[in-house]
Amino acid sequence: MSHPASPNASPADDPRGTHRSAERPGTKILYEEKLSPAWWMWLLVLFAGLVALVALAPIDPWVGVAAAVVVAGGTAVALVASSSRIVVTGESLQVGRARIERRFVGEAEAFRGDDVRRVRGPELDGRAFMNFRASVGPVVRIRITDPVDPTPYWLTSTRHPERIVEVLSPRP
Repeated sequence: MSHPASPNASPADDPRGTHRSAERPGTKILYEEKLSPAWWMWLLVLFAGLVALVALAPIDPWVGVAAAVVVAGGTAVALVASSSRIVVTGESLQVGRARIERRFVGEAEAFRGDDVRRVRGPELDGRAFMNFRASVGPVVRIRITDPVDPTPYWLTSTRHPERIVEVLSPRP
C-alpha cells in the first residue's frame, strides 16, 4: 500500500480526504479509502488460470489456453468487483454500498492483531453490518445510534482504523 505522500498513491488511498467526491458537489471528503485487493491476491488469479490450463491442456492445448484466459479473466473481474470504498464526509458515512447520515454515527473503535479475531469472532453481533476483506487485517467498529435501525454497529476492514476513529470522533 502506498502512502498518500508517495507519487504512486491514488486519491482513493488518501486518508487526508483531499479527493473530491461524486457524492455531492462541494461536499468535503474527510476520509476516503478504497479497499482494493493486496498484491498477493493477484497470485490467486494466476493460480486459477494455471489450474484451468493444467486440467484441460491434455485434452486440447488450445482449449486449455482458452479456459485459462477465461478463468483468470473471470477471477480478476470478481476480485476488482469485490473492492469497496469507505467515504466519510461531514454529512454521511459510506461503507461499500451502505450509507448512513453522520447524526446516527456513534463511537468508533479501532482494532488490530488479536483484537480483530475477538471482535470478528466471539464478540460479533449477528445484526451488525460487516464489510470484511481477506487482504486487509485491521478493522473499525462504528456504533449506530439510529433508534429505528436494528443494526447495532458496522464492522469494516480498513488499512487506517485509527484515522477513521479520529475523523468520526466528535469535535470539542
